[in-house]
Amino acid sequence: MMRVFVLASLAALAPFAIDTYLPAFHLMTSDLETTPHAIQQSLTFYLLPYALMTLFHGAISDAIGRIDTIKIGLGIFILGSICSAFATSVEILWLGRILQGLGGGAGNVVARAMVRDLFKGPEAQRVMATIQMLFGIAPAIAPMIGGLLLSIHWHSIFIFLAAYASLSLVAAIKYLPETMPQQKRVSFSLGTVTRRYQTIFSDREFLLLVIALGANFSGFFLYVLSSPIFIVDHLGLTSTQFGYLFIPTVSGMILGSYLSKQAAGNLSHKKVIKIAYIWMGLIVITNVIFCAFFDTNRSINISFVALYNIGMSLVMPVLSIAALDRFEKIRGTASSGQAFIQMLLSTLSAGLIVPFLWFSPFGLSLGMLGYFILSLLVISQSKSLT
Repeated sequence: MMRVFVLASLAALAPFAIDTYLPAFHLMTSDLETTPHAIQQSLTFYLLPYALMTLFHGAISDAIGRIDTIKIGLGIFILGSICSAFATSVEILWLGRILQGLGGGAGNVVARAMVRDLFKGPEAQRVMATIQMLFGIAPAIAPMIGGLLLSIHWHSIFIFLAAYASLSLVAAIKYLPETMPQQKRVSFSLGTVTRRYQTIFSDREFLLLVIALGANFSGFFLYVLSSPIFIVDHLGLTSTQFGYLFIPTVSGMILGSYLSKQAAGNLSHKKVIKIAYIWMGLIVITNVIFCAFFDTNRSINISFVALYNIGMSLVMPVLSIAALDRFEKIRGTASSGQAFIQMLLSTLSAGLIVPFLWFSPFGLSLGMLGYFILSLLVISQSKSLT
């Protein structure tokens, strides 16, 4: 069980890096003498290098081993956290966030590959769902931790992130085995990696699975990225009340992950997918109708996101494992490809989509609907699960 907790802590590094400093946006805007848009773009400066490096973390771990990859990635993340902690301008903050993005993805990518290295069959789905449940706690507690640390200073938020990454690194070295032995490792070169990705991204089924997975997650992540505006401006809450959004929505993720864990070995993948998509479809359509014709209501608007997350988390382990199983010999690289697509959609959301949709809850509901339609269209083309 300790291995599962450590894998979850590595996977949770990404949401901690995104969500912990969200309550500080307004204060950072004033303190760094910049604009809200410039602070919001610090998310893009994190997500873009994160997405790009996910293409390499898995391939590197296939070549030098899982644990060494974690050491290098988290080391860079810690350096970026320290840089952000001592930022005196928005440009230095951007630099720190770039470094965090370059290293932060190693934990998530390698942890996902190690799940498939260590566990097989229905047990793998149960373990993936358990990690997802623990992973889901991070977005709930991260903004609350950030709100508490604001009483010291917003810089202390990044000191916390450096400390969290350091503890996760120590735990990984102590408790996780090296699951990529020397005899199974494959060479690493730009040409080799390029050829592997040509193989992976030319696989139609893999692309369908990971795009569906990423689109489902982005339907929820829109609200995370826009939470400083959604919570403070639209819902009328304060920077210390982010828990009003994240506790219910993450509870939905945990419930969906629990249901996925229970379904493992009892329901077919096809059945799980059908249930999840019917549920998500009902929620996103109702969300759009409510936001279009009724006044904003904190409880109701937040409930739609929480209920959507049940379906999203129910189907996520099924899609993730199915994608990884397409390439058993280069599972680390496949995990990187999966994470890249997910984070690419999130990066597009942060830099392009969210600023155009956060004008009102109705705009965000349209974004969720759009991502659901994309996922539905894509997964309906899959021959391996439907």
